[in-house]
Amino acid sequence: MARDGGNLDGFSIGYLPAGTGEAVSDFATEWEDVRFVTRVWERQVDGGYRVDLRVHVLRGGRLTDLDAVREFLAEYHERDAAAGNFVEFTHPDGPGLIGDAEAFWLTEPGVAVNVLATPDPETLRAIAEGVTRASGDP
Repeated sequence: MARDGGNLDGFSIGYLPAGTGEAVSDFATEWEDVRFVTRVWERQVDGGYRVDLRVHVLRGGRLTDLDAVREFLAEYHERDAAAGNFVEFTHPDGPGLIGDAEAFWLTEPGVAVNVLATPDPETLRAIAEGVTRASGDP
C-alpha cells in the first residue's frame, strides 16, 4: 500500500514508494541566502541509519531560472555544475531536470524543489511528479 509524505512548506508529497523508511525528520535552514525546508525519510540498518529519500523546498531570490537552480544545487551539494546525467523533464509545477538519483524543478522564480533518492529512474520520476503545490497555496 502506497503512502503519501504529507505537506512540506506549501507542497504536498503525494507518493512514497513501498519500503521507504518510517523514520521521518523535518529541518529548516538557510545557505547562501536560500531558505530550505527539508523532510528526510530513513531506516535503521546495521550500524546506524540509511537515508531513503530527501525532499527540499528552496526559496530565495537567486533561484531565477532552472539554470540558476542547477548552479545553486551544484554548489550546495559540492559538485561540478556540469556533472551528472540530467535530462529535462516536465514537472506538473514547472520545468525540471532529472538524473539517476536527483530531480529538481523551478515552480516559479524564487521557489524550487529538489528530490534526492536512489530508486530506479521510473520510481524517482514518480516521487518527483508526486511533489506538487498543496491545494490553496500560492
